[in-house]
Amino acid sequence: MTPVILVSNDDGYAAKGIGCLLEYIAPVVADTGARVIVMAPSGPRSGYSSAITHEGPVTLKRLSPHPTGAEMNAVGGTPVDCVKLGIHLLKQQGLRPDLIISGINHGSNSAVSVNYSGTMGCAIEGATNDIPAIGFSLLDWRPDADFSGCRDVVANVTQRVLLHGLPDRVCLNVNIPARCTPEGIKVVRGARGYWTEEYRDYTTPHGDPFFWITGHFHNLEPEADDTDEYWLHRGWATAVPIAADLGAAAGDIARVTSILGG
Repeated sequence: MTPVILVSNDDGYAAKGIGCLLEYIAPVVADTGARVIVMAPSGPRSGYSSAITHEGPVTLKRLSPHPTGAEMNAVGGTPVDCVKLGIHLLKQQGLRPDLIISGINHGSNSAVSVNYSGTMGCAIEGATNDIPAIGFSLLDWRPDADFSGCRDVVANVTQRVLLHGLPDRVCLNVNIPARCTPEGIKVVRGARGYWTEEYRDYTTPHGDPFFWITGHFHNLEPEADDTDEYWLHRGWATAVPIAADLGAAAGDIARVTSILGG
């Protein structure tokens, strides 16, 4: 049966990153004969994580096919709305995605940034539905970023996951360093850390305060050589397995039980 690849992102259907993604997976598509369907937001939706629309309609606009042959659709909703709607529409055709790919994101989703990412919200939604899923991100926020260094990583990871799948309810968070050809790819864990100085304070001409999000990531373990931050800063791409189930491990459950007197 012809494989079906569902593609989304959080930067919008017109973003440079998603166009490069479609170009970079084209050899895999040609080898497998896969059908590629893009369901991407109608505009930028960065930072939407796993948000869904539930107080209004989700709109769909069918667009002209991409030069690679991918079917293009713009969705008036969140990144996860795009994935959910794509799965729904395919189900009406008696189909189901064999793979979900999100990105290529403009900007890093390493370490704890995965918690806020609409790009990874798409991938986690795939894992929640037992569909192999990958989120790709480039460590460059610029709208006109050079994505050429992502080509081999995107093609190789896509090919391997399409062929071999992933563990049940697990997706991949793949980050790629900017302005270089990566040395290779490391399968690691996300670095522990947190964001500081997250807002800048301003005042309107009328004297009312407002705030603009900014911030700096503080890595709590900069020398830990089993983390994404460590290897990204050394010119390697990283792949962090992310579980869709956010429940605590058995040891943590036992510890909380003892705290609560259970």
